[in-house]
Amino acid sequence: MFKRIRSKLDDMGTIKRLCERAEAHALHDQQREPGAEHFLLAALDLPDGTARLAFERAGAEPDALKAAIERQYGDALQSIGLTADAPSDMPVSAHSGAYHAAPSGQAVMQELAEARRDHAPLLGAHVVSIVAGLPQGVAPRALRALGVDPASLKSSADAIVGKSTL
Repeated sequence: MFKRIRSKLDDMGTIKRLCERAEAHALHDQQREPGAEHFLLAALDLPDGTARLAFERAGAEPDALKAAIERQYGDALQSIGLTADAPSDMPVSAHSGAYHAAPSGQAVMQELAEARRDHAPLLGAHVVSIVAGLPQGVAPRALRALGVDPASLKSSADAIVGKSTL
């Protein structure tokens, strides 16, 4: 019983770190609410190292992800005739009160909560698996731009997660 309680407390700490880092990445991108791409970046920041390991096993460079995401934002603006200007001198601040995530970020957190019923402990690889399985959005486009096969990345993350439950 103590082990299960300790595991839940550890998972809560991981979720806290994940949400804080996702929000920091979103604010850096001048967005108030983190999306799936920000949660993926946050997973790479987790100290367990499993998100980075999943990328490396899939033949991808985890440190190239941020630039690929930024290119997706720039490409989206360019597609409607706008250009990405330099970052604003006025930084965006987080919402006050309850934590808010963009719809894609909410989807990641909801799927993470559902998947957590069968796994222990919570790892960055769980987030990678979920985001790699998304059919559309900035994160899947960024992965494709990096030449990463999302199915291969998901497989790598799932293999890491599977080893952690043994």
